[in-house]
Amino acid sequence: MPVQAGPCRLFIGKRSDPFFADADGVLHWLTEGQAGNFSWTGNDTFAGANILSIVLEAPNEMLGPGPTIGAWITVSLRRAGNLVQMDRGGNPSFNPILNADDIKDRFNSTDPVDDVNNYLQPLSRTLQQHGYPADEARAAALTLLPDILRYDRTMPAHYPNGRVTTDDVFSARMIFMTHGQATPQDVKPHDDLMAAFPFLGMPHP
Repeated sequence: MPVQAGPCRLFIGKRSDPFFADADGVLHWLTEGQAGNFSWTGNDTFAGANILSIVLEAPNEMLGPGPTIGAWITVSLRRAGNLVQMDRGGNPSFNPILNADDIKDRFNSTDPVDDVNNYLQPLSRTLQQHGYPADEARAAALTLLPDILRYDRTMPAHYPNGRVTTDDVFSARMIFMTHGQATPQDVKPHDDLMAAFPFLGMPHP
């Protein structure tokens, strides 16, 4: 059950996974090394899946004095008595899709403060391989580095200004990745989202 402390509410538990993505279409494209557009399969890889969720609701006034914040999340494992960072994320699907395989683990173990120094050049090279001119690749990379999700409370929350569960962030990432040559995926947001907290649908059997 959700718990409340002052203006904040917290829920931790199993819910229906709200993420929707035709991951198979992208996987085929990545492994086959195709250039430009590709064919979506029309299959939502996450339909019917459950996820262990942490849902926190807090008023904008608690997010600091300025209108804009930058947020990211980390996942750590306890090893030999220490918490070791294993994963992090800000912009959706950044590390899985945009970073080369040989830097994914190192990226997950670092913090956004060093992103421009560490990953601007490799990310620019990746974008050039997918159709970006060199100067445009660098400028595009800087729109995502450091890898934090920015949110301006004076504007509606829709990616890239924050993110809501119905935003088609997977299409946005692939369109970005292919220099605008990809088309939006055919799968749609899940229809089991709730209007009330914790907003995510009831878990599937």
